[in-house]
Amino acid sequence: RITGTQTTMKMCKSMWGEDDPSINYGLTCTSGPLGGDAQIAALVATGQIDAVIFFRDPLDKHPHEPDVQMLMRLCDVHNVPLATNPRTAALILRGLAMEEEEVVGG
Repeated sequence: RITGTQTTMKMCKSMWGEDDPSINYGLTCTSGPLGGDAQIAALVATGQIDAVIFFRDPLDKHPHEPDVQMLMRLCDVHNVPLATNPRTAALILRGLAMEEEEVVGG
C-alpha cells in the first residue's frame, strides 16, 4: 500500500496509473507544508506505516522543516526504515518485497 502527501500521490498515480490492480493506493495526506508530513508521522507513530521514503533537497531549507525533522525522529523512535535518497529507497523496497515473499511463500 502506498500512502503519501498530495503531491507525491499525484506523481505516483501519473507514473503508474490509477487503475493498476497490482498497486494499492492508501491514504492521500495533505501537501507537506500544509501538514502532510505530520499526518504521515502520526501514521508512523500508530504503527500503520512499514517504511518511509522521503526525498528532499538536502541543500535547501524547507518551510516545514520542523515537520520533516519530527517525521525522521519518529521513524527512529518506532524503528521504521527511512530512505532519504533513491539508492536507500531501492534497498528498502527490495527488503519489503523479500518479506512479502516469505509471508506468501512460506
